[in-house]
Amino acid sequence: MTTAPTPVPTPAAADPSGGPGAPGAATAPPTPPPVRRRPLRGGSWLATVPLLAFFLVGFGLPAVAIVTGAFTLSSDAESGAGSFTTANLTDSVQGAYWTALVSSVKLSALTALIGTVLGVPIAQAVLTSRFRLLREAVLTASGVLANFGGLPLAFAFVATLGNAGELTKLFHLTDHGWSLYSFTGLTVTYLYFLVPLMVLTITPALEGLRVQWREAAQNNRATALQYWRHVALPILFPSLLGGFVLLFGSAFAAYATAAAMVGATVPLISRQIADALSGNVLVGQGNLALALSLDMIVVAVLVMAVYLPLQRRSARWLS
Repeated sequence: MTTAPTPVPTPAAADPSGGPGAPGAATAPPTPPPVRRRPLRGGSWLATVPLLAFFLVGFGLPAVAIVTGAFTLSSDAESGAGSFTTANLTDSVQGAYWTALVSSVKLSALTALIGTVLGVPIAQAVLTSRFRLLREAVLTASGVLANFGGLPLAFAFVATLGNAGELTKLFHLTDHGWSLYSFTGLTVTYLYFLVPLMVLTITPALEGLRVQWREAAQNNRATALQYWRHVALPILFPSLLGGFVLLFGSAFAAYATAAAMVGATVPLISRQIADALSGNVLVGQGNLALALSLDMIVVAVLVMAVYLPLQRRSARWLS
């Protein structure tokens, strides 16, 4: 007598939704509720009013006054006072004014370049140092020296490297053609506060370099020079350019140090603006000073136009 085989129950079709109680079914994580963004209320925008008001008063109104004054005749003019003219801008790019503008650009570009080249290795050496006290001391000193300028800085360099300065007499620098009251002397003086400023500027960018990038370069048998040439410097280039722009602007707008130390020996646009405003050379040249200021603004805008696109490219790497 044969016995009929016992029917084996077939498993039910697996619930594609992974419902509770289904054997072997993975439980899907609960879907978080959608985040509802609350619309900004009218009172939230009131926090930006003081900032906008400060920007308008501190930057907007002076910019409008400079542009308006640069295209109008001075109130001290013999005739046509207050009328529209382009003579101020034409005069600002001719003769001694053009020479001063070119000299200022050369001085600012040279000091910014040297400050960038010297500031990056110093910042990197400080960051890689094992001594925390050294790092804090250098960064603190950089913050102090970056804001040390004007008459105190001029006096310090005159007493140290002037014709009768201590180092000048000690090393007989005058016999070797050294003169503090020259383009070279002014360059050395500007570096005293530009190099610390670069150290402060580039330190956050150097801290943004990830250790994994260096380790990956080492795993691929790249030397330290190859790492900096092909990985670090391309990523840091916009930040370096940003530091260069900051140093350029600081040197371009500096006035008191050069006025106290070299006077009119080195032609600078800031000195020309001061002379035009005070009537030191010609009377009634106030609007010409505004035109010279507008020239400085144009130079600054051109430099920033190169920096901003590159800064956006590096933001995704250092973020």
